[in-house]
Amino acid sequence: MDKARAWVRLPSGRRLDLLSPTPFDWSDEDLATGLARTFRWGGHSIWPAPLSVAQHSLAVLALRRAARPAAGRDALRRELLHDAEEGLTNFDCISPLKPFLGDGFRQLQQRLSLAIAARYALPPWTEAERKLHKRLDIAMAAAEAVHVAGWSREEVRATLGIRAAVMTADPLVAEFGGTPWEPWPPELAARRFLDAVRRLA
Repeated sequence: MDKARAWVRLPSGRRLDLLSPTPFDWSDEDLATGLARTFRWGGHSIWPAPLSVAQHSLAVLALRRAARPAAGRDALRRELLHDAEEGLTNFDCISPLKPFLGDGFRQLQQRLSLAIAARYALPPWTEAERKLHKRLDIAMAAAEAVHVAGWSREEVRATLGIRAAVMTADPLVAEFGGTPWEPWPPELAARRFLDAVRRLA
C-alpha cells in the first residue's frame, strides 16, 4: 500500500481514517456512542458494568460548572470534549502506559484532537484554564479509583501516585439522580452526553 491508513466504520455509516481525520468524518451521535462504549480503568470495575468515558466527561463538566459558575459555553464545551478523541479510537489508555506507545500514538491523538477542536470550535486552553482542568480531572480520577475501580484511599496515593483528596459525593447525582458512582449503561451514557453536546453547541 502506498499510504498508511486506519479506517473505521462508524454507527452512522460514515468512514473515519484515524491517521488522517477531518472535522466532517463523524456525527455527534457517533462520538457519543464511541465515548459511551469506551471504558475508564481498562474496563475494570467493582460494579456490574464498567465506567464509560462519556460518564467521566460529564462528571468533569459538572465539577467545572461548580468551580466556575460563570463559565461560558465555549469553555464548558471544551471541558465536556476533553477526552473526545478516545471516542473515535475507542481506547482510553491508562496514563502509565502512554509513554510506551511512542510518538506515533501521540501524533494520532494530536491529529484527532485538532479535528475535534475545529469541528466544535473549541478555544485553546489558557494556562490558568488548563491548570484548573487538570485539577478537576485528577480529582475525578481519585474518586473513580476508589468508588468505581476499587482501590483503597491509601493505594490511590501510595500506589497510583494520585495526590488529590477522594471526594465522597458523586457530582452527577444532583443533575441525574441514581445511585452515586454507579456506571451507567452505554445507551444512557450516550444519550446524556449527546444532550450535553447539543445544549452547549
